Amino acid sequence: MIRSLTCASLLALSVPFAAVQAQTVPAREISGTRLDISATGEVSRVPDIARIGAGVVTQAKGATEALAQNAQQMSRVIAALKRAGIAERDIQTSSISLNPEYRYVDNQQPVLTGYRASNEVSIRFRDIAETGSILDALVAQGANQINGPMLGIDKPEQALDEARKLALTNARARAELYARALGKKVTRILSISESGAAIPYPMPMARMQVADAAETKIAPGEQTLSVSVSVSFELD
Repeated sequence: MIRSLTCASLLALSVPFAAVQAQTVPAREISGTRLDISATGEVSRVPDIARIGAGVVTQAKGATEALAQNAQQMSRVIAALKRAGIAERDIQTSSISLNPEYRYVDNQQPVLTGYRASNEVSIRFRDIAETGSILDALVAQGANQINGPMLGIDKPEQALDEARKLALTNARARAELYARALGKKVTRILSISESGAAIPYPMPMARMQVADAAETKIAPGEQTLSVSVSVSFELD
């Protein structure tokens, strides 16, 4: 008796599961015309973050002396950055090098004349308006090598979401145009996929210019962020 009850219970449990499987609804077939559209949405933003490389290059007769002089000057540069309010997380060493310097004369062996030491840090500026004045202060403290700027958008998510909405709007408008040309109407969207998002960061989209002898200026300009989508519509 116990065995038969167990089998009956198992059979009872299997019925709802089979019923759930039987309730699967097949995908609705396309009765009209399928139209595939690719569209892009673009938005413009003023860059709000800059990356600039600042370095110190020193030369001396000996390797140890060249490195020591370099370290002293770089310490003053980093101290100036911190006094200007740049956080430690926004200062990153990007390269350190030490190379021998030679004098070359025709038909003679090269003569070692000294060593050249180089140390460069990558600096992230979160206030572009202050970048020029800080660079001037760095030069005053011994920085003799400046690279950049590389400008970008610090948090592009909101701008990219706007671009996505514009991309979908553009795709729908284009689908409506095709539908009218064919004497049809857009009835539904079959599928949507994002082809890619373009974030122009970091890009050297700005220029550094000297307005006078005392102040360096950076013109941030604008950057364009874009998103491309592929949308399939049904026309009837």
